[in-house]
Amino acid sequence: MSIERFTSNWNYPTAVRAGIGRIKDLPAACQELGINNPLIVTDPGLCELPFVLDAMQHCREVLSGCGIFSDIKGNPTGENVTAGVKACHAGQHDGVIAFGGGSALDAGKAIALMVGQRREIWDFEDVGDNYLRVNTEGMIPVVAVPTTAGTGSEVGRASVITDQALKVKKIIFHPDMLPKIVILDASLTCGLPPHITAATGMDALSHSLEAYCSPFYHPMAQGIALEGIRLVKDYLPAAVTDGNNLEARMQMLVASSMGATAFQKGLGGMHALAHPLGALYDKHHGLLNAVLMPYVLKANESAIADRLTSLSRYLGLENPGFESFLNWVLELRQQLDIPHTLAEIGIDDQQLETVGQMAVADPSAGGNPIQFTAAEYQQIMMAAIKGDT
Repeated sequence: MSIERFTSNWNYPTAVRAGIGRIKDLPAACQELGINNPLIVTDPGLCELPFVLDAMQHCREVLSGCGIFSDIKGNPTGENVTAGVKACHAGQHDGVIAFGGGSALDAGKAIALMVGQRREIWDFEDVGDNYLRVNTEGMIPVVAVPTTAGTGSEVGRASVITDQALKVKKIIFHPDMLPKIVILDASLTCGLPPHITAATGMDALSHSLEAYCSPFYHPMAQGIALEGIRLVKDYLPAAVTDGNNLEARMQMLVASSMGATAFQKGLGGMHALAHPLGALYDKHHGLLNAVLMPYVLKANESAIADRLTSLSRYLGLENPGFESFLNWVLELRQQLDIPHTLAEIGIDDQQLETVGQMAVADPSAGGNPIQFTAAEYQQIMMAAIKGDT
């Protein structure tokens, strides 16, 4: 083994305040960061819910002001970010509270980045050293409050934003996009319906699983991924079955943050396919990863069989090996009512070639254990359409 293999760069996350009821710490978190007039960036479905309105009122009582912005699509777009920046300027806001699911967290972080920039957002796509173009003095701090357990965007240094003109998802990156303070309060996730709990939970699993299988060297991420997968195994079914199970909800919030921490080691083919499918078909990202999971695992079998045997032992699966792990994934999806095929969620083969080309060009493809060609990504997509595992 070459000693050069051990050369890499590691970055780890931020200050996290975890526990039931910790949302009460939100105004103090803002004060700690020098935020006096935050803009809450949230999902359209959350903006009128009591816990968001209560948080806004609590901030207004303690701080000099607090606004709210919720014009965000499920797959946030560049236009959404531009509208948020305008709202931020109009209200003279000096910080962002990203409050909600992955779309709100990604949009909130992007708004906090763009509020002080003169370039367009696509100039900061995670390619080469584009991040050096950012005027860091123009950025404002972010407090992240996730209300779903899936994306882990609260501990990420990037946002996934859809370029509607090109119909492609782009990763916008800067190290300072990482929220300064995260509040993990499981009580905020109890209102999630079972199908969203399932899809977002499978997203968390996909993050840890792809990080675990990535060939890159990052032993701390490897350990976090391993434990993140175990937490999903032990607690996702309970969170779906009983949405008020606070222990399961809290453990899934932790698993979500762990997955996003671990994928600094790399992602892979699930995300390389989910990103173009989400951009082209406007489908839920977590659901796409959940549907694609067994097909991508099968395609990678020759490169990950030994690793999944070790993982199966850690999870306590019978007859540890690739097949036992694959069967566990299939059984978990069935238990959670995850569709077995892409066809069941309205995706056909009409854009097969386009998706293959977009997948091989996606940044996530670089972390896959096997460097698939565009044609091979097309084959995986066809398998997922037909249900051939």
